[in-house]
This record gives sequence, structure tokens and C-alpha cells, in this order.
Amino acid sequence: MTRAEEFEELRPLLFSIAYRILGSVSEAEDAVQETWLRYAASATEPESAKAFLAATVSRIAIDVLRSARVRREEYAGEWFPEPLLSDPYEDPERSAELADSVSMAALLLLERLSPLERAVFVLREVFGFGFGEVASAVGRSEAACRQLAVRARRHMDAGRARFEADRRERAELAERFFDAFREGDVEGLRKLLAADVQMIGDSGGKAPLWGKGVFGAESVARTLAALVTPFVRIGGVVEPREMNGQPGAIFRDRDGRVVNILALDILGGQVQAIRAVINPDKLGHLGPVADAWGVVREANRARRRDGGGAAAGELRRGEG
Repeated sequence: MTRAEEFEELRPLLFSIAYRILGSVSEAEDAVQETWLRYAASATEPESAKAFLAATVSRIAIDVLRSARVRREEYAGEWFPEPLLSDPYEDPERSAELADSVSMAALLLLERLSPLERAVFVLREVFGFGFGEVASAVGRSEAACRQLAVRARRHMDAGRARFEADRRERAELAERFFDAFREGDVEGLRKLLAADVQMIGDSGGKAPLWGKGVFGAESVARTLAALVTPFVRIGGVVEPREMNGQPGAIFRDRDGRVVNILALDILGGQVQAIRAVINPDKLGHLGPVADAWGVVREANRARRRDGGGAAAGELRRGEG
């Protein structure tokens, strides 16, 4: 097998490692490409291409993450990962586990870790690399990596409700949620939402957003219903899709361009959180991106024509 063939065979794994470390599709793709350039230019033949390439992409991702942390501190409002429609790395025996590790909730918990802790956790806990391989990847001793893994695992376990929802039950609840959503059924939505549900968006200050978030089942149900009815009336489409291994949807304008995405956190038979990515910079890999401001203006005009007035569902400039 040539180096190029080896690399292409391992590309899905390398992207999946980089995405979990970085939370960005575009940065993960760049890290994988840089890994190939270094591999192609290397004069030595590694004992294990998989170990060598995983170590290389991890080091690159750690460096990128360190600089990205500075940008994220200055980010306008909430920062969410770039949405991922499908993880290219497949392991049928661990598919549910891998899906949970790439969920919005898990990636946001990983944001709490240092770059080294994050890389060690991803390599060891998610992909099962030995501590020797992890140590080589992050440039630390095996003993140090074991300590990093313990700290990372402690942070992750303390910060999350376990993702224990049965995948089929989760999918069925999501289907009921989006049916009620598209119909603007406030009562139907309310029944599916946890009492303390949160709906939060990431606009990066570049797209309309509903202030700093909407909280509580009643407010979230009414806001969702107020948003969707005029959106559908002007030709908008809500397309349910798996998003980061969890139920979600893509919102498209009448021409099929992406307006935003929603990702649902479902646990205990209820929707616990709704996260929206509206920042156009994070949607380009999903297809042509719509002018969200134009969509909102048209939807608000449709609402007013129908006598809805300036309802709570109207969006304004994103401020997080």
C-alpha cells in the first residue's frame, strides 16, 4: 500500500480525532491536510502509519486549539461547535459511544479542558489509543498522560448527565417534537420539553438571534411556535437530520439555502436543551448559506400581515 493509500484509508479517523479536539469542521479538515503534507514529506517510514498520523494530527490540532482559545474568548455571545452531519469514522461496535462523544453537549464539555487534557481524553477515552501512543502524540510522559486522563475524565463526568437515552426512543421523541414544531403546536411542544429547558443560539454577532436565550418550557414552546409559522409560510423548510450524532434539523429558505440548524439534547424522555447555530461562518460546509436577516424580515412581514404583531418569536441582532 502506498503512503497516499494508507493516508486515505485513515483519513476518516484523523478527521474524527481533529474535529473532537477542535470542534470545527473547517479547522479539522485543515489539520488533516497538514498531516498529509507532513507525512508525504517525511523521509522515515513509521512502524505504524496509524499511530504516526494520529500523533501528527493531534499535535497540529493542539496547536490550532491554543490559538483558537484566544479568538473564542473574544467571540460575540455563545460559542458552539460547527455542526457535523455525519462522522466519517465508523466502528459498528462503538457507534453509539462515538456518536455521544461528538454531540454538542459533549463537545461543549470538552471546551472546559485544557488543550492537552482534551487531546488525551479524545485519544484515550474515545478512540482507545494506548498510553504509550498518547504520550508520543502529546509530547508528555505516560505517567503525565495518565494524570491528564484522570483529570479530564473527572471534569467530563462531573459536568454531564450521562447520555443514556435509547437511540430509538430518542429518535421517536425527536420526530414528535418536529411534527409539533412544524405545526406550531404550543401544547404539543410543551409536553415534550423539560420544565427547565434552555434554547440558546450561536450567531457570532453575524445573524439574528433571540437575545441571550429562552428558558422554561412555556417560553420555549411559545417562541418556537411563533418562529416557525411565518417561516413555513414564506417557503421555509424544516429538514430533520441527525446533527452531531443527536436529533436535529436544518432550516432552509425557499431556495434550499441553509438558514440555521437546531440540535436537541434529549434525556429522560424530554428535550433538555435546544442549541441553534445561526452564525453563517459555521454553516458553509452544509451548503449555500441564506441571508438570515432577509429571511427574518420576510417572516416578520408575513406575521404582521396575519395580524401577529411583533411577537416574542421575532429575532434581533445576535448578542448571545
